[in-house]
Amino acid sequence: MKTNIRDTDHKFLDTLPTASNYGDFLRNNTSLVVWGTNLGSSVGYGRFTKLVSGMIELAPYQFGVVIGLLLSDGWSIMGSSTRTNARLGFQQSRDKFDYLYFVFNLLSHYCSSFPHSTTGKKAGTFTYGIEFFTRSLPCFTKQHNHFYINNLKIIPKDIYNLLSPIALAHWIMGDGAYYKGGGLAICTDSYSIQDVVRLMNVLVVRYDLKCSLHRHREGRVKKRKIKGKKFL
Repeated sequence: MKTNIRDTDHKFLDTLPTASNYGDFLRNNTSLVVWGTNLGSSVGYGRFTKLVSGMIELAPYQFGVVIGLLLSDGWSIMGSSTRTNARLGFQQSRDKFDYLYFVFNLLSHYCSSFPHSTTGKKAGTFTYGIEFFTRSLPCFTKQHNHFYINNLKIIPKDIYNLLSPIALAHWIMGDGAYYKGGGLAICTDSYSIQDVVRLMNVLVVRYDLKCSLHRHREGRVKKRKIKGKKFL
């Protein structure tokens, strides 16, 4: 059942997807809870009003997840004629369903629907995947403005502060691969040389990792990779 949350509804807490008495519980509970650890799913609930959407922020852990996704396989779509805010999209092949659903559970507080199957075609071969989208919210618009210029994905200048351990972990989950001989390779095909060097600087300075930039051809496509021997 879908319900619409209205600004004038004084029982806002009671409309959340939790137990029927959760509203009273929140009003009377004085327990200290780490922000982000008790976020319920909003899947199946109607569109939020402008006021409610503006109240929603990314908790620190979820913020790191979003940054990691945007660095790897995630993308941001800015609003259309009916949407004034950005939303986050994330897709994986079916063999990575477990990871995608793990990420979805972390971000389901910001989603209105469950993941769904996708079908594509690459080099004459059909591909099958799973994807999900978040709601269009101001908190995702902020990150869209960080990572996109004229619809082109870039690396923000303040990536040093954005690339938390959580973000690094999800970046590696999306684009990382074991490097023969030890270490890890991270594909950075979609970024310019300047952006890749900026990422490497963060890995070296903030995380004390030994990194080098490599370029190789796969068919006719040139790919860039960051390779490091001290990745854990």
